[in-house]
Amino acid sequence: MVRWLSGCGCLIALLMIATVFAAAPESQMAHPEVVVLRVDAAISPASASYVVHGIADAQSRHAEAIVLELDTPGGLSSSMRDIIKAILASPVPVVGYVAPSGARAASAGTYIMYASHVAAMAPATNIGAATPVSLTGGGSVPLPSSSSGKPAAAGESTEIRKATNDAVAYIRALAERRGRNADWAEQAVREATSVSAQQALKLHVIDLIAPDLTQLLADIDGRKVETAAGTRVLHTRAASVATISPGWRSQFLGVIANPSVAYILLLIGLGGLVMEGMHPGGILPGVVGAICLLLALYAFQLLPVNFAGLALILLGVILIVSEAFVPAYGVLGTGGVISFVIGSVIFMHTGVPGYGIALPVVIGLAIAAAGVLAGIVWMAVRSHKQPVVSGREEMVGAIAEVVADFEGRGAVHVHGERWQARSDVPLSRGQIVSVTGMHGLVLDVKPVATPKEVAS
Repeated sequence: MVRWLSGCGCLIALLMIATVFAAAPESQMAHPEVVVLRVDAAISPASASYVVHGIADAQSRHAEAIVLELDTPGGLSSSMRDIIKAILASPVPVVGYVAPSGARAASAGTYIMYASHVAAMAPATNIGAATPVSLTGGGSVPLPSSSSGKPAAAGESTEIRKATNDAVAYIRALAERRGRNADWAEQAVREATSVSAQQALKLHVIDLIAPDLTQLLADIDGRKVETAAGTRVLHTRAASVATISPGWRSQFLGVIANPSVAYILLLIGLGGLVMEGMHPGGILPGVVGAICLLLALYAFQLLPVNFAGLALILLGVILIVSEAFVPAYGVLGTGGVISFVIGSVIFMHTGVPGYGIALPVVIGLAIAAAGVLAGIVWMAVRSHKQPVVSGREEMVGAIAEVVADFEGRGAVHVHGERWQARSDVPLSRGQIVSVTGMHGLVLDVKPVATPKEVAS
């Protein structure tokens, strides 16, 4: 009897465990969750970090799907590839969604849409213009379509052809994997073609058009997609929506990786170090300058920096500072301002969408640099007009008093100091003399008046 009860107890325990494991998927299925990630700026290291971590977070939540809402002019190729790698490796389906109305998925955004398991667009949006752009400021030149059979046009560099062909192969591979229009994808790369949402649907560039997120989730419900974990059937109609905001690291990267912010950090860093060098012991300028300069250098490794522009900025700062120490009458400072402005303009003039220093920032800092130069020149002119108060020039013409009678060589009292002096005529104690010259530490003097004449 005891054995029978023990056996029944074990059987009941096993049934309860089986029921719990069987109920877990059912519970998840009854309450599916969709994670929303929003990228509404240039594709950058910050946005790549946000999306990659967002996909990992959605996987840990056992989300039903991820909606990647895009409104981007494009961005860096390296950041775009990081996002695409995360999408392709994700066991959770990723729905690329160009929204809201008026948004776009240009350049890098086009590649991300082709990589997504499901591609959707809101009305009045567009996609395309995926031609790669040189990161060195050289721009890009569309190449003829592979179907035309024409050779590359004269003047098109090997570098441009290599970059374009690599981009074509990449986007065609994504299109073939998702079963979308690979020919139009190649056209978007080679000819920078863009299409509206309606045209994209007709050309089978995207899978559907949805006016809002609710309609999108309803339309993709029941759709089968191939993920890294195998075939998944989407159950999104009644799913709850959880929006993941960027973490502190992504926000920090977004701030310092802004070209204008990185540019200002560079100038603050240089200014702080210059002030510390001119006034040793200030400490605060050196600490602030070192921190800002290190942050700027960290940002530059994430950004498409033109090093010729950076060198011109550094040269400009050196010339402007040198103007305060070298009497160049504004020549060094003027050259410094010109070098500074040219360097600032080409510093990140790369053609990469969303990556360039704002012109008002450049103009404002150029005016500030010109103001510093004008201040230096004004102080130099002002000091030039002031009477000399020290040195050899100030000593000649000064009035002195003879300390003791002497003939030929003796001592005089001038400016509160006793100096050796020589005279061609005999001088008596207390006699007033004028300094006519200076030879080393010996003054040439001559009498100007007798003590009685001075007193009267």
